[in-house]
Amino acid sequence: MLKRNKKDKQQDRHRWLLIGFLCLFGVCLVAQNPKKPADKKQQPANKQQSESKKQPENKKTKVYLLHADEGQADKLSRPDVQVLIGNVKMRHDSMYMYCDSALIFEKTNSVEAFSNVRMEQGDTLFIYGDYLYYDGMTQIAQLRENVKMINRNTTLLTDSLNYDRLYDLGYYFEGGTLMDEENVLTSDWGEYSPATKQSVFNHDVKLVNPKFVLTSDTLRYNTENKIAVILGPSNIVSDNNHIYSERGFYNTLTEQAELLDRSILTNQGKKLVGDSLFYDRVAGYGEAFDNVKMTDAINKNMLTGDYCFYNELTDSAFATKRAVAIDYSQGDSLFMHGDTLQLVSYNLNTDSLYRLMKAYHKVRMYRTDVQGVCDSLVYNSKDSCMTMYTDPILWNDGQQLLGEEIKIYMNDSTIDWAHIINQALTVEMKDSIHYNQVSGKEMKAYFINGDMRHIEVVGNVQTAFYPEEKDSTMTGFNCLEGSVLHLYMKDKKMEKGLFVGKSNGTMYPMDQIPPDKLRLPTFSWFDYVRPLNKDDIFNWRGKRAGETLKPTTDRRPKTDKRNLINM
Repeated sequence: MLKRNKKDKQQDRHRWLLIGFLCLFGVCLVAQNPKKPADKKQQPANKQQSESKKQPENKKTKVYLLHADEGQADKLSRPDVQVLIGNVKMRHDSMYMYCDSALIFEKTNSVEAFSNVRMEQGDTLFIYGDYLYYDGMTQIAQLRENVKMINRNTTLLTDSLNYDRLYDLGYYFEGGTLMDEENVLTSDWGEYSPATKQSVFNHDVKLVNPKFVLTSDTLRYNTENKIAVILGPSNIVSDNNHIYSERGFYNTLTEQAELLDRSILTNQGKKLVGDSLFYDRVAGYGEAFDNVKMTDAINKNMLTGDYCFYNELTDSAFATKRAVAIDYSQGDSLFMHGDTLQLVSYNLNTDSLYRLMKAYHKVRMYRTDVQGVCDSLVYNSKDSCMTMYTDPILWNDGQQLLGEEIKIYMNDSTIDWAHIINQALTVEMKDSIHYNQVSGKEMKAYFINGDMRHIEVVGNVQTAFYPEEKDSTMTGFNCLEGSVLHLYMKDKKMEKGLFVGKSNGTMYPMDQIPPDKLRLPTFSWFDYVRPLNKDDIFNWRGKRAGETLKPTTDRRPKTDKRNLINM
């Protein structure tokens, strides 16, 4: 009984060993043949994952030797190195490499190539050099000495070039030159992508074009559209002008520029600055937008506003949107505002060159010694004459001059004399009740050092004048009429008047002045219109209703009635 039990125990042990062996065998089979997913839709994804796992083993990643005149190998000392001599030709994917001699490192899948090195990819990319190290794993080629990269119409020259095949990007770091049909670019550091045609340059960048030279610290350039992107302080210099910009675009093909960040355009002594600029070199004009300033260093004046247009071919410009013309040729600057300010040049490149400066509409001007308002104004540099049209008023200290038209003749940017034409009136305020007044058909006011000293009044002269003692006490009221009057000023006040020829009138004591004689028929006092300072020129205040002058003459162009009938 005991023996049978022992036998049974042995049989049980064998049975369990067999079961364990069978289970282990089944596990191995399962590990070798994983169960297929029940969802058939996931099969392509698993298949793709399986193929991607095999990709590193793809033979295309290996550098292949296609030809060499001689081949050597030392299996003992350097078993993974092939020494190739003479007409060596290799391939890695779509890139072919040629040289006089080379070393192929099988373990690292890399190549060293010497002398007459050439890399070719398709029929668009060719790279030459004296030395090449190519890493087949990273696909980075390092070429040294006499390196030349050619991509269609673009050529890159340098002594040190790294070319990354994965990103299709070549870059140099010890100086290089990039050339295409239009431009030649040099810099200390640069990169070029044959795929995108985009290049980037840093440090001592210079772009040379037959018509201009661009120097910069940082620049992007596209060899396909020929557009240079300015990314740092840059200067564009040509025979005619100079551009400074720190950010913008310059199309070297069309020669148009869009410039930002207070870029500067300088031409023949004129400087145009704005928050943004547009410039067309072929058409010869520039536009500036927002916070614009155009300065003429030769004539010492400037235009400001929120928009300015300048034509360098015709030497003309105009400004709008809070436009101001500033003359700073004298110690005291003259500020003039109008809806539009325009500068036009005539007889360019001749000895008879002259310019017209036009201001319209709602013109206001201010200088500490003279102020004025009118609807429109023209300044002609030929005769140094500034003509004010439509209800013009001119103030000089305490004197107010007005008429249908005022011509101001300048001498070295200061007033020499003024001509007031038709309905001329000059008024001097003594206090809120008493005014010295002179009216006539026309007046000529003469200035010395910016001060009015003498007024000549011609035609239908009328005066309402208060003579004074030396202590400025008014001694009476003089109402006179005549044909010609010479009025003299002293200390910016009317001192005395002398009539030429016959005159008549009445001298009234101060306490016997008739109320209807206090004011001349044409009297007006426009202190509410007068500009108060250089900022007040933007605040237009027109004359009150009924106070505007009605022209006495028709200034429209004459028409021949006979021609009208014949038409």
